[in-house]
Amino acid sequence: MKAHTARQAVVTAPGRVEVRPVAVPSAGPGEVVIRMRLVGICGSDVHAFHARHPFVPLPYHPGHEIYGVVESGEGLTPGSRVVVEPILACGDCKYCRDGRYNLCATMTFFGCTTPDGGLADYLVVPAHRAVPVPDEVGDLAAVLVEPLSTPVHAVRLAGPDLTGKTVAVLGAGTIGLLTLIAARHAGAARIAVSDLSPHKRELAKELGADSVHDAASPAMVQDIRDDLGTSADVVFDCVAVQATVDQAVAIAVKGGTVMIVGVPAAPVTVPLPQIQDLQVRIQGSATYTRGDIEQAVALLAAGAVDPGRIITARYPLDEVEQAFAAASSGGNVKVVVSA
Repeated sequence: MKAHTARQAVVTAPGRVEVRPVAVPSAGPGEVVIRMRLVGICGSDVHAFHARHPFVPLPYHPGHEIYGVVESGEGLTPGSRVVVEPILACGDCKYCRDGRYNLCATMTFFGCTTPDGGLADYLVVPAHRAVPVPDEVGDLAAVLVEPLSTPVHAVRLAGPDLTGKTVAVLGAGTIGLLTLIAARHAGAARIAVSDLSPHKRELAKELGADSVHDAASPAMVQDIRDDLGTSADVVFDCVAVQATVDQAVAIAVKGGTVMIVGVPAAPVTVPLPQIQDLQVRIQGSATYTRGDIEQAVALLAAGAVDPGRIITARYPLDEVEQAFAAASSGGNVKVVVSA
């Protein structure tokens, strides 16, 4: 491929993305060049695309759910199948030193706050951020490693052992459905899932939810509590808007934990008297660390996730505008872009 024919997607303004020609990059010391095969578009990409992400300013170069093949560089054999761990941490702050580098004081996030992103023919990352993919994980499963790592991390913070626990998952998009799978793998006894979409509720049922509920129903909170027998031990809010936070706290009282997994587009309020008096814990969950990624790879290798049920639309890189429109429509679960 000639240098001038390489492509990279750029979100230039709210609701506008274009593919631009760029030079084919080369690896520096300690880096690898990866040839992109598949990249997922996630909820945070959609927020940023519409200028609603609190931490991603425009313009930005999207693409952090990356699966590809090593082209050149240090430490990995060319042709190796890899996914990218997009957290670029300093390695020296107190959070990094105690293993919580997902909270790094000066962290940047590849494909969100870096000058380059994964929606490109080629990308360059530090070699230690390229994670090998075993043969047992197919291409479509590989592109789910990064999004699955987020629910694995949230479940670990909530448990990590959920054996015998009752769980509610608010939102049946990609993260919500993968949270359902991760919570079941962690031993949850009964799981209720809510969503506005009848199609996504049905998919959640097919993927193992014990009950599904219309998120718009005024009776939803009581219906979930009745289904679980009492308050939920853990509520995973995978939407993180005012309505779902209100629902999550109401489902968790008394004594439950609310895990905020979705990326909030704006601040919300919480009923602090109830949280104090009824001993509700509210816990944020921020991305993942390498152990979560390894657990996600193991789940995919074991066949815990059928990627064909999660990935509902595919577009080539030249049709990235249509891909973002499809991801923004609410009608898909996971949209992926191919080279």
